[in-house]
Amino acid sequence: MNWKHGIISAIVLIAVWQLTVTLTGVASFILPSPLRVANALWHSRALIAEHAWVTLAEVILGLIIGSILGIVTAINLATSSTARAILRPILVFSQAIPVFALAPLLTLWFGYGMGSKIIMAVMIIYFPVASAFFDGLMKTPSGYLDLAQTMAATQSRELWHIRMRAAMPSLGSGLRLAAVYAPIGAVIGEWVGASKGLGYLMLLANGRVKTDLLFATLIVLAVLTVCLHLCVDILARRLAKDH
Repeated sequence: MNWKHGIISAIVLIAVWQLTVTLTGVASFILPSPLRVANALWHSRALIAEHAWVTLAEVILGLIIGSILGIVTAINLATSSTARAILRPILVFSQAIPVFALAPLLTLWFGYGMGSKIIMAVMIIYFPVASAFFDGLMKTPSGYLDLAQTMAATQSRELWHIRMRAAMPSLGSGLRLAAVYAPIGAVIGEWVGASKGLGYLMLLANGRVKTDLLFATLIVLAVLTVCLHLCVDILARRLAKDH
């Protein structure tokens, strides 16, 4: 049913798009028609695919690294009062700094390659994963904890077999957010400085007034993000079900 709703929404959006172009007579370099965008997508498919693989690699690596760091941080915060006293203020303060503003610095420090884009993606998704998983670990049902104490479970067993299992739905929510945010970090990094990637291709198309190619690239980026979110959603549902 969700797929049907998505297809219907896409059809309605394309129809409104075409109707707007037809009724307003807007110039194609400002708002190209869906047909022109589809034509650009087809004729530039090799070019777009080349740049899409770069962005996809940046996003996936950033998602994996950021998720691992977020999970480890959440566990440390949940099990150590010292870590909570030291790290939580730092995490909150870090969110007061616009991550996008750090993109030029990351490019300066780590160069124009994939490294700076991966770090940008990591910085964007790290906090949602850490925050969501930490909340889940701290909100374990009291009945589970009472049962663990009754059975004389050690702290490590309580963590791995009870608190982490109970926190899996929260971790899934954090991962779903991360799947949406990760492409933003990679593309912002490519806008600041890159020679490959969908963000770079968008800037290149914009500079050459190839608006149809710009729209085609944007659509590919949106499709990649949706597919990534669906994959992570399946993983999150399986984690919640298994635990």
